[in-house]
Amino acid sequence: MPENIDKRLDSHIVRVKVKGDYACFTRPDLKAERMSYPCMTPAAARGILDSILWKPEFKWWVRRILVLNKVQFVTIKRNEIDKKQSENPIIIEENSRVQRNSVVLKDVAYIIEASIYQDEPDAKNPPKKYTEMFERRVSKGQCFRRPYLGTREFDLEFFPVTGKEEGAKETVAIGSLFFDMHYDEKGIPGPIFCYGMKILNGVLELPEEENRRLMASSHRRPERKDGMKELLKFYADQEEAEHDL
Repeated sequence: MPENIDKRLDSHIVRVKVKGDYACFTRPDLKAERMSYPCMTPAAARGILDSILWKPEFKWWVRRILVLNKVQFVTIKRNEIDKKQSENPIIIEENSRVQRNSVVLKDVAYIIEASIYQDEPDAKNPPKKYTEMFERRVSKGQCFRRPYLGTREFDLEFFPVTGKEEGAKETVAIGSLFFDMHYDEKGIPGPIFCYGMKILNGVLELPEEENRRLMASSHRRPERKDGMKELLKFYADQEEAEHDL
């Protein structure tokens, strides 16, 4: 690991166990109907960690995800609408409602392992302060917002790791995996993908290169004059431009 990254990345690893009845970590390459990846994505893991503890002084570096239960898919029908969010509010009419199949995961459980990453190390706010804060919140079941497993209707429970958990010990090929969203200096978003990924003996190891790129993300939003309407239009235009390519 490069020396400059090593100084900013805490060596202590925090762990949290999450489980739920259903999960859907949607593959972006299959847009007509939702199909889940066979396990949690790094972006979903980071979202769960942020839900439990978020501070502007640090970012979460997700190291790996342990799959505790055997991968099981199930097909369900979900009510959706046939329009995308844009600058104008969506008016839901009867003819805009659609039922789509979703291939989701059933009976999931994971252990997320992550560390604190600080752009600027601060002696007054060392990583230990935040790791202990995180572990206290996990033990008490505290969170800033309720975390979920891919979509909001699939909520989860989280627990401290006891050390007695056993992984699924199965190997599942994933291929390309959505890692997270990266924002450049102008606040323009772009997806980060990693390739040749697989769950090996129940463990999804996350590559350092993509993590390092995510840590360099500005997470800046483009300037806007008309509030949320202009922001939504900006992202809709970006998606259309990427689709045309």
